[in-house]
Amino acid sequence: MSNSENSIVEKCLRESQSVALVGASPKPELASNEIMDYLMKNNYKVYPINPKYKGQLILGQLVYPDIISIPESIDMVDVFRPSPEAVEITKQAIEKKVTYIWLQLGIENEEAKKIAEANGITMIMNRCTLIEHKKLLTK
Repeated sequence: MSNSENSIVEKCLRESQSVALVGASPKPELASNEIMDYLMKNNYKVYPINPKYKGQLILGQLVYPDIISIPESIDMVDVFRPSPEAVEITKQAIEKKVTYIWLQLGIENEEAKKIAEANGITMIMNRCTLIEHKKLLTK
C-alpha cells in the first residue's frame, strides 16, 4: 500500500464528519453495525442507509432509504453492498455532492471509480474504515 494511498485515506478520515453508511444493519454480528458503532464513538455523525429498515432506528440513528433522503450534507459514503451496486450508489453520491466514497473490504468497481473521479469525488476501494482509522488516527 503506497504512502499516497495512505495519505488519501487519512485525509478522508480527518476531513469527513458526516457519513452515509449504505447497507447498515441492526444485527450486531455484522461488520456494518460494528463499524457504524465505532464511527459514532469516534465522533462521526453516521446516517444509516437501508430501504429495508427505513424509518426505524439502528444504534439510535434514524434509517434512511437512500443517500438522497438525508436532509443534511454528507462528507463520505461508506458502502457495505455488493460491488455491482457501487455504480448506482456513486450516482446518488454525486447528486448529494459528497467528497468521498469508501467501498469496504472486498468491494471494488472500476466503472464506479471512473464515474466518481470524473465528478470530483475521491473513491477508496477495498479498505475498512475501522482498520484504517485505528491504524492512521489512533497512534
